[in-house]
Order: sequence, then structure tokens, then C-alpha cells
Amino acid sequence: MRTVLGGVLAVGLAAAAATADDKKDPPVDGKKLIGKWEPKEAKKDPKTTIEFAKDAKLVLTVEAGGKAQRFEGTYKLDGNKLRMKMRLGEKEVDEEVAVLRLTDEEFETEDAKGKKETLTRVRANK
Repeated sequence: MRTVLGGVLAVGLAAAAATADDKKDPPVDGKKLIGKWEPKEAKKDPKTTIEFAKDAKLVLTVEAGGKAQRFEGTYKLDGNKLRMKMRLGEKEVDEEVAVLRLTDEEFETEDAKGKKETLTRVRANK
């Protein structure tokens, strides 16, 4: 279970952000980051969402097999660099990443290996 959960967390974090690069990109509008996001190519099981709150807190939710697990942490946005910290069981995850593009509806990132990911905003059901 830990192996699966660790893999899912890694995917969630990679999807939510990308490793910082040396470019001097314009700063990201932090107000657009606030809210709940899911991978554009979202899988039904496990379903992963990440929520950024105004108070610099984040919640990663992983739903698999009808059960949901929440992992809480903090984040800091500095220019286009996003640093996230959270605890997964006994393991502390501390990752600094770069945001490539952030609009009202999409959040694009690139990880340290050059893999690009796009997240979409989760809208509340009306």
C-alpha cells in the first residue's frame, strides 16, 4: 500500500508542478493558483486532485478503490517557482518546481526530466 501511495503521490506532485529552471520567466499570478486542480488526462482510479488555499496550505487527495486519503502541506510561490512541502506517513516531501503557464482554467508544468503536464481547474457542480 505504501508503494502504491508513494507512486500516486509522486505522480500527483509531478502533475501539479515542475522543477525550477534557470530562465527568468515572468512571475505567476498567485491568485490564479488558488483552487482545486486535477490532471487533464485524469484517470478514474486512482483519482488525484491538489487544492491550493489562500493561506499557503495545500491538500493532495488520492481516491482509489472507493477510499480517499488526504495529505496536507504548505506551499510558497516566488515568481514562477513553487515550493511544496508535505508529509506522507513518515516521509517528508519538499520539492521546488517551476510553473510554465497558469491561466484561470489550466496549469501547465514541466518536471525535472522535461515531462510536461497540464492540470485543469475543478469546478463545483451546479
